[in-house]
Amino acid sequence: MSPQKRATVVSTTVAVVLVIVKLAVGIASGSIAVLASAIDSLLDSVVSIFNFFAIKKSEENPDARFHYGKGKIQALAGVIEGTVITMSGIFIMYESVKKMIYGTTTTLLTPSIVVMIFSIVVTYFLVRYLLRISEETKSIVIKADAIHYKTDLWSNGAVLVALLLVQLSGLDIIDALFGLSIGLYIIYSAYEIIEDGVLMLLDQALEEDMVNKIESIIETHPKVTSQHWLKTRTDGTTNFIEFHMVLTPEMSLLEAHNIANDVEDEIIELDRDKRWVITPHFDPYDDEEINEAMFHGHKLGEKKDAINN
Repeated sequence: MSPQKRATVVSTTVAVVLVIVKLAVGIASGSIAVLASAIDSLLDSVVSIFNFFAIKKSEENPDARFHYGKGKIQALAGVIEGTVITMSGIFIMYESVKKMIYGTTTTLLTPSIVVMIFSIVVTYFLVRYLLRISEETKSIVIKADAIHYKTDLWSNGAVLVALLLVQLSGLDIIDALFGLSIGLYIIYSAYEIIEDGVLMLLDQALEEDMVNKIESIIETHPKVTSQHWLKTRTDGTTNFIEFHMVLTPEMSLLEAHNIANDVEDEIIELDRDKRWVITPHFDPYDDEEINEAMFHGHKLGEKKDAINN
């Protein structure tokens, strides 16, 4: 089992345990904050199970139907997870407003406080584990899970503070106010997860520092005159690189092929944890301006056709 899949199994197990404990105490005590935390943990478990199958699919090799593999399913999973997190935040806010209106009483404060302390400790160690796996694998799914449980850590802390304040003051509205703030925080935290997934689905380029290193590798090869039209993207598992490199016209195809291999080997060393699909194009002269003119001319032709139609 890969580290990513193992991480989803661990997070699912932890989430299920927390759901059972929080739900029992939340229903018995009538605490919206604890109940909201239980619902969030329930969604965590569902999302973690979904993530397991998303990672399993993304790790499958390319086939006759999916020539580039299924790595982007991780980005799709991230968007779905972010959406689910947002929905849970909205539900928590709804329950908080209901408590403000109807003024229900929170009971069993001591058991609720103990449950939240237990939840904070368990979630803290889970977040540390997920962040380590995310750093090692660069998986957007595990990163999303880590961010999700990190927000849980803060929200669990807020629930604990709310319960302590209710116990000290006897004001049940504090529970509802904290529930409302937790809901807002959860929605805010989901934005980064959704943004990362959407940008990956839109084929965002690799990080600027990585692109600069790739450019440097190509340009500093002693037999490469220049390079242009470098394009990069990633699906979370595989990095895709395309570029044109200018070589001398009299060079043999075999020598050009060997130069491309040298460049590709150096690029791959930039990140051994990722798969790489590198597609070089050989030019006998720098045709960047011609290609740009042809590209923009094609776009201009499309616009004219659209206007005429």
